[in-house]
Amino acid sequence: MADINFDYHPQFFTATILEWKHLLKPDNFKDIIINSLLFLKNEKSIVVYGFVIMPNHIHLIWQIQDGFIKEKIQQRFLKFTGQQMKFELANTNPEKLEEYRVNAKDREYQIWERNSLSIDLWTQAVFIQKLDYIHNNPLQDNWKLAEYAEDYKYSSAKFYETGYDEFGLLTHYAS
Repeated sequence: MADINFDYHPQFFTATILEWKHLLKPDNFKDIIINSLLFLKNEKSIVVYGFVIMPNHIHLIWQIQDGFIKEKIQQRFLKFTGQQMKFELANTNPEKLEEYRVNAKDREYQIWERNSLSIDLWTQAVFIQKLDYIHNNPLQDNWKLAEYAEDYKYSSAKFYETGYDEFGLLTHYAS
């Protein structure tokens, strides 16, 4: 990682679907995540170094860019993706949408759990450990989503193995 003074360090960010439901299993829901990250990347509010989209949660290594507020970027990302998933469910599977109905003053439906996790990555060693964790997540016994990390489409593992970025989303941490 370049030794540059940024307002924010790279962060390991995790968000989970409400009650660990497997909403992200179909690719159209994963694509909502990808498209939102691409939007934020293209507006230059984030740099994405690594990611994995699992059936019920996501892990990112991203860096909020100077001039943007971490909490607002995270809130925008979760709010927008949640709304898009709600619209997708309303259009394609209204019965399933009812699983996300909540009794809350500020919302009728809730897609994401309220307590996402964001951890600053202060050293390259910790950064690499989190990147390895992300890439190996689909291989865990309870998931078995791929035989090799680079074979799982919705992950940055292939990018780090081959240099190919299928989504046009990633920046190599060493660049």
